[in-house]
Amino acid sequence: MTDQDNNILSHSAVRAMPKVELHLHLEGAAPPDFIRGLAQEKGMNLSGVFDEVGGYAYTDFVHFLRVYEAATETLKAPEDYHRLTRAVLAESAAHGVIYSETFLSPDFCGGGDVGAWREYLAAIQEAADEAERADGIVLRGIVTAVRHFGPEKGRAAARCAAETAGDWLVGFGLAGDENAGKPQDFAYSFDMAKEAGLRLTAHAGEWGGPQSVKDALSLGIERVGHGVRAIEDDALVDQLAEDGIVLEVCPGSNVVLGVYPRWDAHPIEKLRDRGVKVTVSTDDPPFFHTTMSYEYDRLADIFGWDESVFASLNETAANAAFCNDETRAKILKRLEKTS
Repeated sequence: MTDQDNNILSHSAVRAMPKVELHLHLEGAAPPDFIRGLAQEKGMNLSGVFDEVGGYAYTDFVHFLRVYEAATETLKAPEDYHRLTRAVLAESAAHGVIYSETFLSPDFCGGGDVGAWREYLAAIQEAADEAERADGIVLRGIVTAVRHFGPEKGRAAARCAAETAGDWLVGFGLAGDENAGKPQDFAYSFDMAKEAGLRLTAHAGEWGGPQSVKDALSLGIERVGHGVRAIEDDALVDQLAEDGIVLEVCPGSNVVLGVYPRWDAHPIEKLRDRGVKVTVSTDDPPFFHTTMSYEYDRLADIFGWDESVFASLNETAANAAFCNDETRAKILKRLEKTS
């Protein structure tokens, strides 16, 4: 058997593995065809959102945020989010994802009004239940304040999260442009969410460098969305390892957006070697031309990771998930059956 044959077999085994994903933006996972179809149904003009081959078109991170928000304008009602959730989960399940946590923003789902948010959330949960029965994939939600929308809207998002916290809505976080304000501006929102029993995460260490990770840690979070630029500060890396802080790493996203120029320049392997708990996710997969299968394939090719490494990563992700213990036990059992 040739090395190429071995690689094909290895890729096949890795693709077939059950996967746990902790960092997925629901709107950002919307297939372009789905958004284009919604726009046509509603008579909306999305010129500038798509490229010549039908994918999302943007030039840099700030432009990506604008295109993201323009695409989201097609999602006007709870039924739209029901359809979106089914489409996203079908795609995730096709790539072996058995458990996922998705970021949701009340700013996009009801404009921060608690009553409207409940209607959107009910539609999303109903779709998630249908997907679990149909495809075996389990979904849980994390409300995010959008950093560049400002602290006041962040408080409204936190109120929505606190009012609907439970077995399905399990976390609160901070997303958006890392260069807008400081994480501490959202301290009140994080305190509100924590008092409601929600677990905490925040995007940091993607564009803002190591200091942004330190600032986010001051909010009492237990996971960091991205966090990869912590590698630039040895003391911070040691702190993350010692405190058991989990990084929701999205390598493909980081490479496409230019945080790192190539896959072999990405620090996920170095962070893992230093004892930091890392997980693998897709972030906004159609925007970054990725899937969980593709992420695993590239990591296997570049760093030589085999099934045992990915099994360990998935166990780390399952143990770091914000779901209740009963759900976690079921996910871990499904992972064990294939290890």
